[in-house]
Amino acid sequence: MPTKKNNRPLDTMDEIAYHELADKYRRLEGKIGVYKKQIGGVHYSSMKIQPSEFINKNNLPFAEGNAIKYLCRHKQKGQEQDLLKAKHYIDMAIERDYGDMTPMTEEEEYRNAGITKEEARKK
Repeated sequence: MPTKKNNRPLDTMDEIAYHELADKYRRLEGKIGVYKKQIGGVHYSSMKIQPSEFINKNNLPFAEGNAIKYLCRHKQKGQEQDLLKAKHYIDMAIERDYGDMTPMTEEEEYRNAGITKEEARKK
């Protein structure tokens, strides 16, 4: 049983018990892993991989990470609102990465579609 913490004696039994419990929690947390627990709710715990683990291990930017988070949880938590939030973060990423691009000309759109303007008019 520790009688010192940070080079000072522990004063009360409560303080000793608190630090012992905190030490046990840290050891247990190290065995479980940070991605195996969820604080506040259970909407991620049923997933094979938590969105936060995927986001962090792939170094995704903020907007993309939040879009993934909301897409993953919409059925268990926020439903349509979570999908709208995901769409909002996707729109943010589009504006951030492609917002200053000039729009394609009509001819470029037809060329990208693999048809001519005349072929499009016939359809």
